[in-house]
Amino acid sequence: MELISTVSKGSRMDQIYIPKNRHGLSIGSYVVIKPLENAAVQTQEDNADKNKRYFYYNIDSIEPIKIKIIDEIMFMLHKYLDSYDNILITGSFVENGFNFNDIDIVVISNSNTEIKPIQAKIQERTGIKADIIVIANDALIEGLATDPLYQMLLSKCIARERFIYKIKDRIDYKVLDLHLLKSKPLIDNFDILNGSEKYHLTRNLAAIKLFLHSKKISKENVDREIKNIFSLKEVKEIKDNLLDKKRFIAKYKRAYDETFKMILAGIKR
Repeated sequence: MELISTVSKGSRMDQIYIPKNRHGLSIGSYVVIKPLENAAVQTQEDNADKNKRYFYYNIDSIEPIKIKIIDEIMFMLHKYLDSYDNILITGSFVENGFNFNDIDIVVISNSNTEIKPIQAKIQERTGIKADIIVIANDALIEGLATDPLYQMLLSKCIARERFIYKIKDRIDYKVLDLHLLKSKPLIDNFDILNGSEKYHLTRNLAAIKLFLHSKKISKENVDREIKNIFSLKEVKEIKDNLLDKKRFIAKYKRAYDETFKMILAGIKR
């Protein structure tokens, strides 16, 4: 509710009168008072920010309700971040449909702004958990050159500002060895991992395998590689936990061992 009134002079304190017959603003409510001129300017700025056009990378279409959520997120990050170069929305949120649990956000910035309060505000306002990564531009460039998961994240995203990254892959076998270790727990913890966790660990393995063979890294290519490795019709079989454990683990171990041998050979060179 928003009311416009004037400041009146009082004997001890100045006052602002509002109508008795109103919806909301009950007695005892806390309100914010600000000059109409400044409020109008701020409202114009807020509306201009919410009407900003974004840049879509490898996204043909997206549901209107998601655009509204993105508007809110971009607006809040623009408002609360000290400074930034770009903001990217990526991950399962930008895929068709509503099969997402959170929103992956990459903030390109050298700022040291505390992110947790902003994450809380976004979740309060949108009802969706925000997973925010803050990374400096030079660190992002390094990551894109050496980390296949960075490449996959940025292969499909919505950006606040236009960006162009033409970076040549640089295989750092020791870094890839550390990344590959993240996928190892699936072998011993198959029964206690849910479908989403199994998919993420498998995706990491498949992305590294493609990267070592100098293949283009994108979600579509990684999912295709997963289907090839495990003879699946859809990766949804992993996400839905509809797997033959013995068969899946045998193929997973084989793919893991082959990938590890390639990395080990590279380290020894």
